[in-house]
Amino acid sequence: MIHQQNLAQADGALWLAGDIGGAKTTLALYSAEAGPHAPVAKATFPSADYVSLEAIVAAFLQGKDVAIRCASFGIAGPVVAGRVQATNLPWVIEEQAFSAWLGAPARLLNDLAAIAHAVPNLRAEDLETLNEGRPASQAPLGVIAPGTGLGEAFLLWTGNAYRPFASEGGHADFAPNTPLGAELLAYLRPRPGHVSYEQICSGRGLPTLYGFLRDSGRYEEPNWLAAELASAPDPTRVIVRAGVEGQAAICGATLELFRDILAAEAGNLALRMLATGGIYLGGGLPPRLLRFLTTEAFNRAFTDKGHFADFLKQVPVHVIRNPEAALFGAACHGLELEGYHA
Repeated sequence: MIHQQNLAQADGALWLAGDIGGAKTTLALYSAEAGPHAPVAKATFPSADYVSLEAIVAAFLQGKDVAIRCASFGIAGPVVAGRVQATNLPWVIEEQAFSAWLGAPARLLNDLAAIAHAVPNLRAEDLETLNEGRPASQAPLGVIAPGTGLGEAFLLWTGNAYRPFASEGGHADFAPNTPLGAELLAYLRPRPGHVSYEQICSGRGLPTLYGFLRDSGRYEEPNWLAAELASAPDPTRVIVRAGVEGQAAICGATLELFRDILAAEAGNLALRMLATGGIYLGGGLPPRLLRFLTTEAFNRAFTDKGHFADFLKQVPVHVIRNPEAALFGAACHGLELEGYHA
């Protein structure tokens, strides 16, 4: 679907930004006058229908008589030396080759780095605050985003602005600090490879938590639910829906266990970065699970760090509710490269 707003009235060259995902790619054009909060044109495309990013961009720009000043794209996958192999897509994208094709400078960002670029520019309506805390000015910020996988990033103040840094913290070892967490780790130990936070604190990980609660005998699996999960192309969606709507106790317990693991790892990130400026929960899952996150249980798991509990009680925690935070962050990055700040 294509949305165009004031494209004809935009003055001068425009900035192109994109959020590239395995299922869909969203592209938008921005002007210095309107800024990153107001794209002058935007469209979403099914990624799998196109052979390359160039093909999607060509379709987006078709019929638009505009000059592109620069482009910035957030994409799932590690960006190394300006090159990325897209996760869940058979695309290899290189900044130099794409820039030559586009005729304008193009930059690639890890998707979590894109979200991190959005954080300093988010508005109050973009956030749901879980803990007000006492934010320290110009202090480090942390971003943890459970979606299909688990991404982590952080931002440091560099004297006049925040600079985002991507990480692969979601692949760090799962380190439980509760008896239930220790039992979960023992359940996962026989599987090949190390047990990472991403394996259990992500969309891919929810069926694993569900299986643990079922196989341990803690909860019964209703026959209707077993049948629906067996036939579902995405069991995570079934578990989330049944848990949020209170249809099955095992699904509610799965989401509660997910909440506690997410809160604990968010607290770990706050300690690692001394993120007294705040922790931001991004990705697709937190906004859907607000009824589980806006609880004292989340805060207990977040602050359960021994003598650092009081320290963590002062750390603000927010859920990013803006569903297009990665696109917005890519736009902020592109305009910042040209000296514009939101």
